[in-house]
Amino acid sequence: MGWLSAGDGYEVALVEGRIAARATSGRSAGRQLKSLPRTLKDHPEVDRLRRFAEWLDRHAAACVAQADAWMVSSLPVPTGLLARVWPDEAWQCALRDLAVVGDDPDEVGFLRGATEAGELQVVNLDGETVRMAPRTVTLPHPVLLPDLDDLREFAAELGIAQRVEQIHRAMWRRPADLDAESTEVREFAGGSFRSRFALAARASSLGYRVSGGYATTRVRDGGRTVEGCVWIGEPYWEDTVETGGLTWQDRDGRALPLREVGPVAWSEGMRMAAALYAGREIEKGKNA
Repeated sequence: MGWLSAGDGYEVALVEGRIAARATSGRSAGRQLKSLPRTLKDHPEVDRLRRFAEWLDRHAAACVAQADAWMVSSLPVPTGLLARVWPDEAWQCALRDLAVVGDDPDEVGFLRGATEAGELQVVNLDGETVRMAPRTVTLPHPVLLPDLDDLREFAAELGIAQRVEQIHRAMWRRPADLDAESTEVREFAGGSFRSRFALAARASSLGYRVSGGYATTRVRDGGRTVEGCVWIGEPYWEDTVETGGLTWQDRDGRALPLREVGPVAWSEGMRMAAALYAGREIEKGKNA
């Protein structure tokens, strides 16, 4: 955006997300200053820019969150919608270099652009930039991507750094030898926290919902909504608490046998449980 007049002798603008000032007179006229002059800190134009910068930050975070939701649930996204939002820099940042799949589930490419005509520009695994215009595309969860190791290697060659964690997302595959009656995974149970508040705060900071005594993550997997749940203790419990087992339930609250949990719901549930467990208190000293 352009420079705005801010009182006598100064102009202000947003430069790389920060408020910058430059002088309009004297020896330093036209030169950007290293810091914002004290006399400008309460100027109305500076206040408007500050609030605009905060809005831009919220907008960028919302774009990333929406793209992440599309990816986690592998929802079909209209190609025309991606083309419409692409001119927005925040959307570009969130979507650029995500792996996308069109009509052929075996043809994966990294999103690099979109045209006004509604076509997407992707780099395929042959290193060629091609155009595709299916009615919808998906941004698949990595557990659903074929040849994921090859994708990761190719992404490293291209120097791809995804804003939305996709191909390098921590993931788990459901074991094939699960007990038919089992409904709980305890791999990440027993992580000790100084209080229930500390564990709940960690869950919230990681983006998980805290409801009652559980941290939860909701995923649309295979056409149905499934919720992964980790026990974190009763609300207002002040003593030391430990992470409990991981379970999954359907929309009616029915506990799912582990064999019925889909690949994405399994991976995302395990990802949540592992992330909570990683914040546990670890004993130090000779007796640790």
